[in-house]
Amino acid sequence: MSDRLSEAGSPWPRIGTAALISLAGALLFQALNLPVPWLLGGPMLASLIGSNVLKKKLYAWPSPLRNGALILIGYTIGLALTGEALRRMGTQVPYMILMTFLLLLLCAGLSFVIGKLSGTDFKTSLLGSVPGGLSQMVVLAEETKGVDLTLVTVNQVMRLLLIIVGIPLMIYSPLFAGQAGEATAVAAAESIPWSGLFPNIFVYGPLCAGLALLGKKVRFPTAFLLCPAFGTALLQATGFHAPELPHALTAAAQLALGTYVGTLLKPARIQNKVRTLSLSLLSGVLLIVGAFGLTVLLTRLQPVTAPTALLSLAPGGMDQMGVIAHSIGADLSIVSGYQLFRTFFIFFAIPPLLRVLFRYTDRRSEAKTKTSPESGEGKMRASEADGNAGRR
Repeated sequence: MSDRLSEAGSPWPRIGTAALISLAGALLFQALNLPVPWLLGGPMLASLIGSNVLKKKLYAWPSPLRNGALILIGYTIGLALTGEALRRMGTQVPYMILMTFLLLLLCAGLSFVIGKLSGTDFKTSLLGSVPGGLSQMVVLAEETKGVDLTLVTVNQVMRLLLIIVGIPLMIYSPLFAGQAGEATAVAAAESIPWSGLFPNIFVYGPLCAGLALLGKKVRFPTAFLLCPAFGTALLQATGFHAPELPHALTAAAQLALGTYVGTLLKPARIQNKVRTLSLSLLSGVLLIVGAFGLTVLLTRLQPVTAPTALLSLAPGGMDQMGVIAHSIGADLSIVSGYQLFRTFFIFFAIPPLLRVLFRYTDRRSEAKTKTSPESGEGKMRASEADGNAGRR
């Protein structure tokens, strides 16, 4: 009896089952030569299906495993932030501002349209459409009066899933004339030996982990991703060699990150599933179409490849776009620069701007309510007007 209780109380068998399902999906995707198999095949689709079919037989993916994956991805991003790359990023700042503004404007327009179609209030649809910053938008939704937190979470997760699945499929499609396929072949040809990690990894490993934990303690945005990236870039700038990671480590990081994302969405918990998921799907598809339009614009304005431009402007998380950029051999410094700029803008500028906007819209709605004929004040004014007219 006690053995049965201890087995039921231990999450590790169910975590192991989830890992095996994700691994099987990744290997299947790899065998079929499908894009980004270690992020999409197992972590995204297999774990999403498995967690909803097997239900309680799988355990929610532990956040420490996800955080460890983010540290590895952050280290990889830091490798790309060399002095030359940072100088190139500096020349892109005006275009980062322009593209971020256009993307947020597109999201605001889409949230207005989706809100009208679904009957959802503007605040809920807007918070569900802001690109990136899933955790920040959920926290802001909790603090904002009258917002449907469930709809915000579902819309944000659906957008994230669509971006992670849709963007790689677009990159590998004929729209990009095989650019991603050639880059992937070049990247795969480079084999990194495990021996190359030592001894410098004994410095970079504790540095990245320590900075990530410190960043979380001081509430730095996306601490487990950005703090290791900055720390690696700064130490590398001193001339201390930063070793490349073997493919097995980067694949494991993709597997852990994707499995975490794949288990986020629980369709059984969604009310009005057909309408909610259909509108979330429509919003996500329109965002991808808008991102493609901005990609065409950026490639006309700057000498960057189409895959690099699309990953830079994709309204998804910096960690997922960084993984895909690394996998296909895109310009990781440019992708990281654009995604990093939008991450900080959304974290620091969007919440106060939205609070000001919501206070303004609340005052307008209150004013309309007071002056409408159906309200008490409106009826009083109407009766006074009728009395004055009768006396005349």
